[in-house]
Amino acid sequence: MEKCIEGAAAIQLRLKKIVGQLAGVQKMLAEDVPCEDVLTQLNAANGALHRLSFIILDGHLRHCVREGIEKGNADETIESFSEALESFSKMA
Repeated sequence: MEKCIEGAAAIQLRLKKIVGQLAGVQKMLAEDVPCEDVLTQLNAANGALHRLSFIILDGHLRHCVREGIEKGNADETIESFSEALESFSKMA
């Protein structure tokens, strides 16, 4: 099955914002910002990564899984989605 990520430009923009958040954390550490503030920013970045992962998983389900089933590859497609879901569920 071919790789497919719909809305790649929007995903790239989200990822760029997350990278910016992490750069902000680096700056906070260099400036000796209180730990609570650093942890708040890290939590925000983690939440953004989790949301991005969900968006990709949802796109996989709506596009790749649908396409695989329509092409008659149901078993392979379900297995692929199960693996993707397992990866998603391991995110803390």
